[in-house]
Amino acid sequence: MALLTAVAVALAVAACATASWYLTRDRLYDQLDDRLGAMSGPPSAPQGGLPPRRQRFRQLLQQDLAQALKSCRPEAQGAGAQSRLPGTLAMTQVVNARGQGCTLPGAGSLGVTHADAEVARGERDRVVHDGAGVAASGGRARVRVLTRSMRMGDGETFAVSFALSLNEVEDPLGDLAVLLVAVTALGVLVSAGAGLLTARTALRPVEDLTGAVEYIARTEDLGTRIPVDGTDEIARLSLSFNSMTGALAASRERQWRLIADAGHELRTPLTSLRTNIDLLLRADAAGRDLPAGTRREMLASVKAQMVELSSLVGDLLELARPDEAEPVRAAVALHEVVDRAVERARPRGPGLVIEAFTTPWHVAGDPGSLERAVVNLLDNAIKFSPPGETVTVLLRRGELTVRDRGPGIPAEDLPHVFERFWRSPSARSLPGSGLGLSIVARVVCECGGKVVLEPADGGGTLARVRLPGTPRRPA
Repeated sequence: MALLTAVAVALAVAACATASWYLTRDRLYDQLDDRLGAMSGPPSAPQGGLPPRRQRFRQLLQQDLAQALKSCRPEAQGAGAQSRLPGTLAMTQVVNARGQGCTLPGAGSLGVTHADAEVARGERDRVVHDGAGVAASGGRARVRVLTRSMRMGDGETFAVSFALSLNEVEDPLGDLAVLLVAVTALGVLVSAGAGLLTARTALRPVEDLTGAVEYIARTEDLGTRIPVDGTDEIARLSLSFNSMTGALAASRERQWRLIADAGHELRTPLTSLRTNIDLLLRADAAGRDLPAGTRREMLASVKAQMVELSSLVGDLLELARPDEAEPVRAAVALHEVVDRAVERARPRGPGLVIEAFTTPWHVAGDPGSLERAVVNLLDNAIKFSPPGETVTVLLRRGELTVRDRGPGIPAEDLPHVFERFWRSPSARSLPGSGLGLSIVARVVCECGGKVVLEPADGGGTLARVRLPGTPRRPA
């Protein structure tokens, strides 16, 4: 940023300095041309309004020009002209129609160009150009030349070149160039320093953010937070980073809790399995056969524990599945899903009556997950229903209700029923892992619906699921 700032300022200052230098040069040249124009006023111009000194200068100039022009004629070669013009002009020279330069004594000499010859022949009125000349003192110099056409009294056409040294322009321009270069260099240095200071100030939050990222990568401490000050892009980036680390910390905390709870839940069936299997192995090793009833009970317990482990592993896999940004959104006939779930649940409650009344309702979701959620609701109702009672399942206009006639859920336990591994004190002696309702809540939420448990009229618990959809299958 500091380098870019310095380059940008350097380009801007250089452009301004160059423009200033050219404007000043043009202005100095204009002033020099104005002076040449004033010097080259026509000798025949009215002199009444001129000061006496200017009138005298013009009279002497007329006489000197006439003498210089005569000295350039072939018949007058070798005749010298004596100038009486005071040493006021830097350089003055007469150019005849043949393009020959006729110098004035004490006025130096100038190089004759093709443009000067055209003016002398009357083809052009005047011309201004740079040239070279020799001053009266003998030194060579670059000059600014103005050549204008004149006419003698006998009609003969000639030209007079007036010149001033370009030192009057080039010396100030050289000093100005040095000054502008110094100002440009100073501006670049100051802008580079200011850019560096600004860059460090502006990027300090980024440096803090980088340090925090490196610290988290090194220590895995997701509790690190970056102070947020202001509302600019850097502050928004810091706020987003804090939100991200907070979400990661919460996710890791949920993962640790899930592992701890799963380990606790797995410990009981695994301990029972190991105990039963150890007894069976010891009996076989000792050569003693267990009573048939005892052996059958132990094998039935092993099978039950295996079923519970399988169910628990399935629930854990479902809960461990990452939340999808866009869950599966297939068209699902919810009434068919409920009918299949009821048929799967009937064998699990052989002493119960399961009544199902469904009307067509189509939703967007994952068929397997929806069926698992309905089965979990039915398992929960079957678990708490006394033998001989009825479990009622009703699907009408997108609302699914599952009602049991068990003891019900205490009001203080209702806020916790959808938490993972949570089980009410009255249900801790019953089979289950406490994950079924958590899976139900997750599946319903992914489908954009809502699930609640509430006391039923006449006793028992009523599970109410509301899913958005339509009674007709989408096209």
